[in-house]
Amino acid sequence: MKEEIIIAGFGGQGVLSMGKILAYSGIMQDQEVSWMPSYGPEMRGGTANVTVILSDQKISSPIVNTYDTAIILNQQSMDKFESTVKPGGVLLYDPNGITRHPERKDIKVFRIEAAEEAAKLQSAKTFNMIVLGAYLKARPIVKMENVIKGLKKSLPERHHHLIPLNEQAITCGMEAITEVK
Repeated sequence: MKEEIIIAGFGGQGVLSMGKILAYSGIMQDQEVSWMPSYGPEMRGGTANVTVILSDQKISSPIVNTYDTAIILNQQSMDKFESTVKPGGVLLYDPNGITRHPERKDIKVFRIEAAEEAAKLQSAKTFNMIVLGAYLKARPIVKMENVIKGLKKSLPERHHHLIPLNEQAITCGMEAITEVK
């Protein structure tokens, strides 16, 4: 098993922390993991992406040019990364702010209205956990118990009281994902 993932969007959308939680979840599951962030100098609003590789064998390089899965959270990322998904791969996106939707027919495309679902939960900060839940429904490569362990590992202890809300957001994402035909 080897899953090469790109998560891309704007800074402030929780892109890097989503990748970190996925990486920690893989570690908790005794997988080999690579987490490689890339972001502009802006604190919020600039581009941000992270490459995560989860594997049951050694990872030879963290540098990847094509991905099994692309999680796309803005139009710039759609333009840049849609073509990098391997044939048969997965593209998951939030349509909020997307003007050109995915056009490829050789990949599975999933849609998650994460911004809308976060508003229903009355917590904009759960946006990335809703997206993560949608991803885990489309590609169940890590067990939920390990995701919770990954959350505990990545969140400072002073924020551990938010874990139940994050767990609720992940479940919400799993329920709200739709496949685009």
